[in-house]
Amino acid sequence: MKFQMLASALVLCVTACDIRASSITFTAVGANPAAITATRDAFRAAVGGGTVAGANGSFGGLRREINWDGVPDGLSAPNSLPANFFNVNSPRGVILSTPGSGFQVSANSGIAPINFGNIDASYTSTFQPFSPQRLFTALGSNVVDVSFFLPGTATVATVSAFAAIFTDVDLANTTSIQYFDAFNNSLGTFFATNSPGGSQTLSFLGVRFDAGERVGRVRITSGNAALGAGVTDQNGDPTDVVAMDDFIYAEPSATVPEPTTLLCVAAGLGALALKRRVKSLA
Repeated sequence: MKFQMLASALVLCVTACDIRASSITFTAVGANPAAITATRDAFRAAVGGGTVAGANGSFGGLRREINWDGVPDGLSAPNSLPANFFNVNSPRGVILSTPGSGFQVSANSGIAPINFGNIDASYTSTFQPFSPQRLFTALGSNVVDVSFFLPGTATVATVSAFAAIFTDVDLANTTSIQYFDAFNNSLGTFFATNSPGGSQTLSFLGVRFDAGERVGRVRITSGNAALGAGVTDQNGDPTDVVAMDDFIYAEPSATVPEPTTLLCVAAGLGALALKRRVKSLA
């Protein structure tokens, strides 16, 4: 009986340790960059502000940004972008993954069709960049995972905030960012604001966690279909293809799990051991 009571107490402790993320969400949508710039700037200030002077090293807690525009032509459409480009070629502490076949950054004008017009000609007038003139997409999937590292190293890191800019979000509750902690527990899924009935719109979505939560990975879901030849959306069409522009996030840092997290893990292990002990005595 004493074993059962103690096991029950530990289970209650584990339940009490269940993650309850505290966050501030930044969202905006509009027909042009000016419509979302104020929200972008507010998010920048919330995650460290300052001016990002380069890709390498620490910025003393200032934000990181990826706007894709510095990617060389040889690694842009119709060519693929290496998944580790922003931790090796231009170290900013990000490695990408996808269930699809890879990644692509759109071409500059005069090199190849812009806005992924090389994938489908209609995309040239479907999407628009926030920061001219490159965009980003996964290939063969509408899902991208972003994992964080100390820039230029294989050391796993976490951030306190992450944001992305999307173009041509037509459907509500479809384009999203899901945040995970260092133990792969979900901190929540947040949806980009849509703008139905128009092309070349821009949506900003960012979340900052303000109660000590640390983000080890985000999963971005862009629309409900992967970009592809013949895959288009029209007014009233259930297909929604979406491309991405800037990523903005707090500086990655190597962090030790909070003491409360470690206590929860220990309590969980203790509860499991006692449960087995109770069963063996039954």
